[in-house]
Amino acid sequence: MPHSWSVFLDRDGVLNRKAPEGDYIKTWAEFSWLPGSLEALRQLHQAGLRILIVTNQQGVARGLIRPRDLDDIHQRLQAEVSQAGGHIDRIYVCPHLAGTCECRKPGTGLFLAAAQEFPDLAFERSVVVGDSPTDLEPGRRLESRTVLIGPARSVPGMQADAVALTLLDAVDRFILPWTTRDG
Repeated sequence: MPHSWSVFLDRDGVLNRKAPEGDYIKTWAEFSWLPGSLEALRQLHQAGLRILIVTNQQGVARGLIRPRDLDDIHQRLQAEVSQAGGHIDRIYVCPHLAGTCECRKPGTGLFLAAAQEFPDLAFERSVVVGDSPTDLEPGRRLESRTVLIGPARSVPGMQADAVALTLLDAVDRFILPWTTRDG
């Protein structure tokens, strides 16, 4: 089925609980879904949206997480999403240290890789969802809509089209209305 809209989701802080500052989710045992995330993914999939995860994982470059452990986390994540009635079309990972590549958000490399893989992807018909200015910056640069996840707060340099407490809240209040109205 052709997708008319794509949703780019950050992983940590949007789908699952973040590790403490300076730490990383290193194993599936440390991965914990945020409330409503699986239901949100199911709703996005049932609405026919392409779902892409874009995640910075510099713990790989720092030697704190092995690539095979990261792959295991993502395979299990996809299996649980499938069991819940959802689907992840692709997971894009930047494993590099900050300042060493263009794929690491706030760079646009992961997004451009998605556009290469999915030629019908249109950034103006995309929503970028994250919990930090770094997550949303590529969306602004590519002229996508942006949604900040988390409590409404004033963050220097933060510009988002919408703010929602959870991904499920964002899906119900903003993403589905935008994508069906502008369908």
